Amino acid sequence: MIGSASLLNPSRREFVKLLGVAGAAAAAGISRVHDQLLAAAPLFEEVPASASGIAWIHENAMSPNRYLPETMGPGVAFCDYDNDGWIDVFMVNSGACDFYQPKTPLKNALYKNNRDGTFTDVTEQAGVAGGRQFGMGCAIADYDNDGYPDILVTAYGRCTLYHNNGNGTFTDVTDKAGVAAPGWTTSAVWFDYDNDGRLDLFLCSFVQFSLANNVFCGDNKLGKRFYCIPRVFKPTPSLLFHNNGDGSFTEVSAGTDIQRALGKGLGVVATDVNGDGLMDLFVANDTVQNFLFANRGKGKWEEIGLPAEVGFSVNGTPRSGMGVDAADVNGDGKQDLFVANVDQEMFSLYKNEGNEFFSDVAAFHGIAQATRLLSGWGLKLFDYDNDGFIDLFLANGHPDDMIENYSQQVRYKEPLLLFHNDGTKLSNVSLQAGPVFQKMFPARGLAVGDYNNDGRVDVLIGNNGGAPVLLRNDAGHGNHWLGVKLQSTSCNRDAVGATITWSSNGMRRSRFKSNGGSYLSSHDMREVLGLGPATKVEWVEIKWPPPSGRVERFVDLPIDRYVTIVEGKGEIS
Repeated sequence: MIGSASLLNPSRREFVKLLGVAGAAAAAGISRVHDQLLAAAPLFEEVPASASGIAWIHENAMSPNRYLPETMGPGVAFCDYDNDGWIDVFMVNSGACDFYQPKTPLKNALYKNNRDGTFTDVTEQAGVAGGRQFGMGCAIADYDNDGYPDILVTAYGRCTLYHNNGNGTFTDVTDKAGVAAPGWTTSAVWFDYDNDGRLDLFLCSFVQFSLANNVFCGDNKLGKRFYCIPRVFKPTPSLLFHNNGDGSFTEVSAGTDIQRALGKGLGVVATDVNGDGLMDLFVANDTVQNFLFANRGKGKWEEIGLPAEVGFSVNGTPRSGMGVDAADVNGDGKQDLFVANVDQEMFSLYKNEGNEFFSDVAAFHGIAQATRLLSGWGLKLFDYDNDGFIDLFLANGHPDDMIENYSQQVRYKEPLLLFHNDGTKLSNVSLQAGPVFQKMFPARGLAVGDYNNDGRVDVLIGNNGGAPVLLRNDAGHGNHWLGVKLQSTSCNRDAVGATITWSSNGMRRSRFKSNGGSYLSSHDMREVLGLGPATKVEWVEIKWPPPSGRVERFVDLPIDRYVTIVEGKGEIS
């Protein structure tokens, strides 16, 4: 186990000094990526549509009027919708709205995993085509504890909740559930905020936008419109829906900091930042401060972004927060936070110092310098090579397709970034990660999941106005793993909020099961525990989330395979 001292905590003065170092080098590194010769096999291999069968293309509806929703999607997801043990793919498309009426109805996409590396489009049969709203993102989880994952689609317009019928089809239950949330919603997360055993729903609300108030942004002399910076639009409150247990939800943010804190929410992750057994929320906002909603229990929330030092940059200015995530990056048992911003602002890795206080260590890890000219959206903290340490994957792309007309350094399409954690520090290994890291993308959503069940977590990226990118993870050869699917019987069935602790070769590690993270996207609910070269797992301990709180330990587990652990059965399958 790695102590918190292993990841340095530079002072503010040192941090600012580090930001000034290698800025030009970071830009040069991006420009010469295509000249690098890759000495080793790719860590991630791009799977073409001809091989995967995923032929769907996102329609962004880009128009000369440059309506802001056009540049914001799409979200993507890995989910096992039919419970066959193989992860399927869901992607969100645009649709009809007040500023756009497509000539041909647009469709979301649900692709069934054929278990051989290919996928089959089952969108129409499943009943999740959508198209009646300008879709943004998705959040997928089993909200009614019936054993099948349900799909929530956010949108400019209104949300759609698809209930999984358990037979390969879904039913639109939005009105019955009461979660339409008219307006413009972006990222969403399922989590149990009141520990009653049912997943509740948090929705990020973006800005006040409509056809009537499409502000003109651009060069009036040339008569060209650019996509407006969200600063010109008014903020909105996000929404919290309590799960009533009967298929309906009640919006319960009234009178809380969630309602009072007006923001422009784009990304959200639910985690426990202070270890009190209550799930908190970290929300990335665009051009206003980020929010950290501390769950104080009994329906009370306190927004602590400012005192926690995650609300603003180190200079005290708001940034354009987009993608977020949470994980224990340094192995000290506390949940660290990450947020991606727009170019010139750099991204932040917030080390959890305890007592609801964080310090930005992105410069120490080279993340700040590497992202100075990039705009980050989808991202994930996960162990891509199964060495037991949490790594970082970033998907980037500028929101303004005309940025190159007035910036010599920033590009519309941008590279992917991969940072490897060696246990003491994160290092940029993008140049060695494979040919796909030499390409440029207008990336937005990003989801992670092991679609071929080889124990190496793969990546799916949604591109604005283009085809998605499926990346097969070929890293970690020689390292072993254990995949765990948790199934609760007395708390939320997906076991969001559980803690998994394991020991292999005497090395003890733990994983807290947060939910959400990235941007507009949803992930494989299974956890892959990296064992490194260890050939044995001495034990795995599950601390089930409230209201259960049960602790179970399992010994002498198999390696290099997936197991299902059902709460209270005392065995694995």
